[in-house]
Amino acid sequence: MTTKERLYIYDTTLRDGQQTQGVTFSLDDKLRISQLLSDIGIDYIEGGWPGANPVDSEFFDKRVEFGKTRLVAFGMTKRFGRSVENDETLAQVISAGTSVICLVGKSHDFHVQKALGISLDENVELITSSIKYLKSLGKEVHFDAEHFFDGFSANKSYAVSIVKEAMSSGADWVVLCDTNGGCMPDQVTATVKTLIQEGIEGSRLGIHAHNDTENAVANSLAAVQAGVRQIQGTLNGLGERCGNANLISILPTLLLKPLFAERFITGVTFDNLKEITRASRIMDDVLNRVPNRFAPYVGSSAFAHKAGLHANAILKSTETYEHINPELVGNERIIPVSNQAGLSNLREKLQQAGINVNDDNGKLSMLLKEIKDKESEGYSFDSASASFEIFARKILGQMPNFFEVKRYRVTTERRKDTIGNTKTLSEAVVVLKIGDKETLSVSESMDEDMNDLGPVNALSKAISKDLGHYQDIIDGVRLVDFKVRITSGGTSAVTRVLIDSEDEKGLRWSTLGVSANILDASFQALLDSINWKLIKEGATQID
Repeated sequence: MTTKERLYIYDTTLRDGQQTQGVTFSLDDKLRISQLLSDIGIDYIEGGWPGANPVDSEFFDKRVEFGKTRLVAFGMTKRFGRSVENDETLAQVISAGTSVICLVGKSHDFHVQKALGISLDENVELITSSIKYLKSLGKEVHFDAEHFFDGFSANKSYAVSIVKEAMSSGADWVVLCDTNGGCMPDQVTATVKTLIQEGIEGSRLGIHAHNDTENAVANSLAAVQAGVRQIQGTLNGLGERCGNANLISILPTLLLKPLFAERFITGVTFDNLKEITRASRIMDDVLNRVPNRFAPYVGSSAFAHKAGLHANAILKSTETYEHINPELVGNERIIPVSNQAGLSNLREKLQQAGINVNDDNGKLSMLLKEIKDKESEGYSFDSASASFEIFARKILGQMPNFFEVKRYRVTTERRKDTIGNTKTLSEAVVVLKIGDKETLSVSESMDEDMNDLGPVNALSKAISKDLGHYQDIIDGVRLVDFKVRITSGGTSAVTRVLIDSEDEKGLRWSTLGVSANILDASFQALLDSINWKLIKEGATQID
């Protein structure tokens, strides 16, 4: 049996990922993400640049250990005109106290001469002296050769000399950076093979790819095939401009695709891989982002089969339209129902929802027709499975009548506070009937709350404020996303509202409403959300 080669995974979410526009990590964020990465089995976590900002410095001051995962402090080679012992920036990186340090340095002659304004030989001295100094302190050293592929194209001999000089100075790893993200996979392959032909050890080479041409994952995998043995990337592909190589896509490919799985092993186990979908969504939660439903492997639509022909085949054999079993990455198969659906989709979807699918009287065909009629009116059940379940139960006569909304009213008022700032206050009044008891609830929503959704938030709070017997079930439910789409124009415009709700256990579901009035559409979606939660918790109707 052939021994598999070890691939090392290096995460730079906390440093390069933080360069994403609009992204700033708190100390708690960094600690949470680090633990997440360690739990997955990542080999190296680049914690940030000590001294670059207070949070990065505080993070390293914590001296937190993450099991087998090694924490890396990032910095740059010493500056020109300074000794390694007297360079303040280098000293701050060393003072982080990590056993592993990653230094970035120039490998493109253009950047050496234009950005640094020094000679090519002087740049080599910055790199070699910095690496030798860190090695003398007992550090494991990774050297990021910035702009390497562009430098290789412009001045091959100089770029190659940088790699050789870094390694001969003691660098444990030299990482080839496609800093501008403009490389193609064949270019990466050819360049790495040339380096190995020059006598450079592939087992000490890494790849750091940016995604400016949507090739960061492909370039990383091409580099591995060509001989590198370290991959740098980020969770969900975070990073400057268009992002970095997405480890959430790379890791399943390495473990599940024979081209890589038969040759290589990583620190990520198959059990850990089942947590990759959860990890991706936790990362989005940290950033307060809605997960990309179309993301490979982990997106909620990654294993969704909408067309009736596909769904029929999937029910016979999942391999007909799935490249892997979704359970391997902690995801799930979805058979949505839409205007392209057939009875196969419908049966599977109803079974998943736990709805009786006895079709003795042709109810399934009737339900399918009703669904397609609704979609022609602007509904889209494939993006709101909870609303589909509520709708199906109503048509099939299996929907409990938990409560009734007798009437509701929403008002919005603009007012000035005592210092002259304009605020928008929304107020909602809802009258509910539960059994034989009526209740009236009033709630307000002010626009200064960053998490408020204005009148919709007020309406949501009013509906769920006093549900009597059901209150304990819905107390932990909150709105996490609200999307509006106008499905037709002019005076007959139809508004579709999609709402994502989440409970205290992290369970998330989507509901929708369609109306000419945005508040009425929102009201429909809110009602479906509460009713779905009550059904899932086994609530019983009060007569």
